[in-house]
Amino acid sequence: MSIDTLAPTGATAILEHEVRELVRRRAIDPVRDRAGLERLVAEAAADYAERVTRGVVPALADPDGAARAVVDALGGLGPLQRYLDDPEVEEIWINSPAQVFVARRGVPELTTTILTAAQVRDLVERMLKASGRRLDLSSPFVDASLPGGERLHVVIPDVTREHMAVNIRKHLVRADHLDHLVRLGSLTAHAAAFLDAAVRAGLNVLVSGATQAGKTTMLNALAGSIPAGQRVISCEEVFEVRLAARDHVAMQCRQPSLEGTGEIPLRRLVKEALRMRPDRIVIGEVREAESFDMLVALNAGIPGMCTVHANSAREAVTKMCTLPLLAGENVSDRFVVPTVASAIDLVVHLDVAADGARQVREVVAVTGRVEGDRVETAGLFHRLPAEQGGDLVRGDGFPPGAERFARAGVDVRTLLAGGR
Repeated sequence: MSIDTLAPTGATAILEHEVRELVRRRAIDPVRDRAGLERLVAEAAADYAERVTRGVVPALADPDGAARAVVDALGGLGPLQRYLDDPEVEEIWINSPAQVFVARRGVPELTTTILTAAQVRDLVERMLKASGRRLDLSSPFVDASLPGGERLHVVIPDVTREHMAVNIRKHLVRADHLDHLVRLGSLTAHAAAFLDAAVRAGLNVLVSGATQAGKTTMLNALAGSIPAGQRVISCEEVFEVRLAARDHVAMQCRQPSLEGTGEIPLRRLVKEALRMRPDRIVIGEVREAESFDMLVALNAGIPGMCTVHANSAREAVTKMCTLPLLAGENVSDRFVVPTVASAIDLVVHLDVAADGARQVREVVAVTGRVEGDRVETAGLFHRLPAEQGGDLVRGDGFPPGAERFARAGVDVRTLLAGGR
């Protein structure tokens, strides 16, 4: 079993040093000009091989592997790059320099990659360089996007006990329509046809689920049903949503400066989105008081969708009734509960199966009625237990907004009954 480290040794170290000098001399950006870097490495490797025949430098045990290692070290993330390039790896995380984990198809595994604390710091600095975000004692957490679209999260000591905690989350399946999720087995064609019609009709959709359940992928797929020509404004903590809409403005939050000024929270983005003539609003995830601003936007007649962490569709609705209370003492449940009942139309709840597959667990309609302080819901689709086949089947509920379906040219009763 081989052990990978960031720092090359022997012949590979000589080759990397020579390539670094060539990069500096020719003013190549190894990150942005990957093709140019690969040509440069090939040229340097060929020259190195010629000098090996003359006995000037030690031979490379694996010339092709050494060339790849040099390209990854200068233009990528060193020994982590192969995990980023691996289509089966969904997430990479570092608990300590000697503990580098990856998740393949939902299953975590400890890799043979071993780093040092200095090497982890170098990798983090390299990843943050392109994002413009900072990490220091005054700001010990950071969320950022890597150039390839992966999401980076880092926590430093003394928030962690001893070592940096690093997570790199990839988005392997860039589904841009519900049909793609049907082919992947996440939901049935019947449920996909209904959700497609619901989005086209302008219903407001809440996507819920646990971490890594596929909420962002579902949000992208749902957004693929937004009619062409509509203007979409998306608001996120860090850029993750990738919409195919032609008229799309994406916004992300901003950290405060060293002086503590210039911070742009998600609440501000949602408010600004309302001034940008949106036909649709997409919010990556609501965690706190921004849920209040989202409810205000949805209640103003602007269709939208967002994600939230929850263990079930019912709990997602309950959470949406409590999170807005964080917006201030003047916000009460007497306003929030009926607003949730009227503003949110559907909840799509996702789950991760025992084998790591991401599935739609249930689709629930919010009827618009309130019983006491409880928002009433109705089941539209639910997944049977594994011993009964585990299929996603039609429930007995009915969605709100029949007139909106009619305006979109959809006979929702026939659609739910299994027709088109």
